Amino acid sequence: MNIYFLLEGKTEKKIYGSWLEFLLPELEKVQHYHQVKHNNYCLVSAGGFPLIIGEELRKTVEKIKETGKYNYLVICLDADEETVVSRRQQIENSMKRNDLYLKLGKIEPIFIIQNRCIETWLLGNRKMFDFKQPLEKTISDYVKYYDLSMEDPELMGNYSQHYNHAKFHELYLKEIFRANDTSYNKKFPRNAQNESYLDELKKRVTSEPEHLKTFQYFIDFCQKIKKELSVK
Repeated sequence: MNIYFLLEGKTEKKIYGSWLEFLLPELEKVQHYHQVKHNNYCLVSAGGFPLIIGEELRKTVEKIKETGKYNYLVICLDADEETVVSRRQQIENSMKRNDLYLKLGKIEPIFIIQNRCIETWLLGNRKMFDFKQPLEKTISDYVKYYDLSMEDPELMGNYSQHYNHAKFHELYLKEIFRANDTSYNKKFPRNAQNESYLDELKKRVTSEPEHLKTFQYFIDFCQKIKKELSVK
């Protein structure tokens, strides 16, 4: 079993890299795609959108076809201002236009679309809303606008027309971390990489199965891989 993860950005590479150690300890990470042997995975950043559904995707398919050792190609990217359905359609159209399904052969493509972005998933940690001190105005206003401890993060708006959904979700997350006497940014996700943080997100989708559906899709994929590994 070998899996190639093509990730939209560097933040995903850090977070997925940490989470997969907890979710799929049966697999060992390799640094370079050609190093895979048995029960390995590699993580590669595509350098953003639209590279991940364009040039980088084409190059990736050629690489894994040449290697001949992969079972899955997992493409992870943000929905951003698109719907999950329309973003998936964009990927599928690119794959068909460039004959990538044919080139993949028996390698199964998996599309994990973060709705709206990786920070949206991270906002699902209810424990972060157990505030120990009075809130500053910015975070207080955000919570009044949309209480993420109760409402589905994937359905949250963008609060202001000065920025898009993903940017607001990132700003909200930074304020949540600050209110918990820590910090978050794309270069240093810090606590978001911890197993305890991941566990809180898993608890959220267990208790609220209608919340964070795209995160649940990622978890379901990992559970599928565990089952496949257990029967081999």
